Amino acid sequence: MHKFLYYSALLMGSIFLITGCAKDPDPVNETELITTINMTWTPEGSGAPVLFQFRDLDGAGGSAPLITVGDLMPNTTYSVEVEMLNETTNPATNITNEIILEGTEHQFFFATTEGITLSFSYDDTDTNGAPIGVKTTMFTGDAATGKLQLTLRHDLNKGASGVAQGDITNAGGDTDAQVEFDLVIQ
Repeated sequence: MHKFLYYSALLMGSIFLITGCAKDPDPVNETELITTINMTWTPEGSGAPVLFQFRDLDGAGGSAPLITVGDLMPNTTYSVEVEMLNETTNPATNITNEIILEGTEHQFFFATTEGITLSFSYDDTDTNGAPIGVKTTMFTGDAATGKLQLTLRHDLNKGASGVAQGDITNAGGDTDAQVEFDLVIQ
């Protein structure tokens, strides 16, 4: 049953990644294909960056997505940058640039399973001063294992209670991408 839930979550993540978000407000309302999510964790001080990556080049219904993660150090501050790509084009299209340009319509949210201590602060803002989340500072707690869920919302209510602090509860909007990574802090 546990494997079924895990693969169901991966499939749902793939479905969300395929849909992407509106490219611009024109009548055609094209959507972007997001095939790859990179989260680069750079520790403060010393240590090599750690890459969390989700790749699903053939989209939902094809081969299972490839998810790569590395271990994080406990009680450490990391600068984290999220990058989203469409690797079906040559060269790959960097969707992150559109997320930043349309920052008033986008925000990343980060959630962990119980037992994981991970806090964060947003390091970037849109033209109205509200967070986007392409760049964040993450603070790991003690050694633990669990899950980290990354969600990108579009057309959300950034002024709703708790949203600026990273609480997705009142954000509303549409989910453009959502993926769950295994998180090991040791």
